[in-house]
Amino acid sequence: MESFLTLAEELHFGRTAERLHISRARVSQTILAMERRIGGRLFDRTSRTVALTPLGVRLRADLAPAHRMMVEAVTRAKATARGIAGCLRVGYLGGAAGTLALEAIGAFTRTHPDIDVRVEQTRMADMFGPLRRAEVEVLITQFPVCEADLVRGPVLLRVPRLLAVPADHPLARRDGVSLEDLAQGEVFACAGAVPEYWQLHLAPERTPGGVPIRRGPTAASIPETLAMIGAGQGISPVGADVPRQYAPRGVVYVPFTDADPVEYGAVWRADGETACVRAFVAAAAELVAIGKPG
Repeated sequence: MESFLTLAEELHFGRTAERLHISRARVSQTILAMERRIGGRLFDRTSRTVALTPLGVRLRADLAPAHRMMVEAVTRAKATARGIAGCLRVGYLGGAAGTLALEAIGAFTRTHPDIDVRVEQTRMADMFGPLRRAEVEVLITQFPVCEADLVRGPVLLRVPRLLAVPADHPLARRDGVSLEDLAQGEVFACAGAVPEYWQLHLAPERTPGGVPIRRGPTAASIPETLAMIGAGQGISPVGADVPRQYAPRGVVYVPFTDADPVEYGAVWRADGETACVRAFVAAAAELVAIGKPG
């Protein structure tokens, strides 16, 4: 059945063999055996073309829904056997994290259609609270994450780093900035339960050359940070995903020439790792492998 339906879609024995991971001869033998059993030709084939016969068209229409139901039934059985069932709650923090989360959910639900996946945006001021309170099972967030009770998955997305500055700031007229330029303004700190190592990764205490970096006012969110930057109250490194979502008046984004990209990935509780969480992270990692996220 699978050989027939795949050949009916590809209309090419070589591509069908590649998809099914069998030999071209095996595909041909399978189709010939099927035609003998049915008692009629399913395909018209020449040395150059393959086409469905009217009988083949009718059989494809009849078989496709049944085959889809069989595949879904086996997928559900496998998921149940592995404990992948019920509801998965996915949190995300940040614009790029939201896009990544939605793409990963799409990939996950295609292979686990019976899982009820719910998504919610979390807050910077309570970075890991939803995870620790079990309000979400997995969180897509910006790295680094170095918490003893949390497991950090692989990097799923990297975006270039920019510096957000007031439009009238001298750096706004530059084509690029360096980490040394962080000393030319007050860098916003994050309000709330944000780990110090995360703050230092975003804006260290000193530039690579040893010049002190001044900490500016605190902000609880990206929109709040950008509003204060637009008012001339400071500067802040951000990911290149931020300008795609926020373009407030009075803010200019200048690319860094020497800063590492912003990295995003999945995080979950060490005591809350389930087959469902592992399957979701695997689906997200598969997106990276085929080059789809972002």
